[in-house]
Amino acid sequence: MQELITAIGRIPTATLHEAMGRRGAMLSYIKPIRSGMKLVGRALPVRCPAADNLGLHAAIAMAKPGDVLVASMDGNTEGGAWGEIATVAAQVRGIRGLVIDGAVRDTERICALQFPVFAKGVSIKGTTKKTLLSVGQPVVCGGVLVNPGDIVVGDDDGVVVVPLGEAEKVLKAATEKERTEAEILEQIRQGKLTVDLLGLRPLLEGEKR
Repeated sequence: MQELITAIGRIPTATLHEAMGRRGAMLSYIKPIRSGMKLVGRALPVRCPAADNLGLHAAIAMAKPGDVLVASMDGNTEGGAWGEIATVAAQVRGIRGLVIDGAVRDTERICALQFPVFAKGVSIKGTTKKTLLSVGQPVVCGGVLVNPGDIVVGDDDGVVVVPLGEAEKVLKAATEKERTEAEILEQIRQGKLTVDLLGLRPLLEGEKR
């Protein structure tokens, strides 16, 4: 399984999205807090109320090495639900990263720790620790249903979720797409036009009529 996860993590998120029939991509506001961050691992979903991060602390305690926390905060960005303390605690547990449709803080220190975080926003405000909704149950984060064990991949373009049961099929399709695109790039370098390589010329000719 780890070999499969690692192989999928080498594929760009945009390619994985295309290989799944343009499914699995989180909404475009979920972005890395710093360019260059990469993320891959098994999803451990967390559901928290707005501006309450008790569930995230529970998830850190429950997580297994290689997990990625995927937190639904109802899209609220007025409280930094994750910071330096949570990051260090997560790293000690072997957690691979965080995806959250809410806000984080201590971003400079998180980046210095080289812990990948993909978030909707950043807020200096704190959160409460009062209510635990769920850990390890399916959640919707960034517009995508995330089940426990799904493979989560993040890069500069955003985050994509590969359902565990489709992982091998998606890897095969994505690898083939990478090969096809490499061939197209080589032909472009040789002087061929994208309108011909992508079969677009008939559409252009139709526009002229």
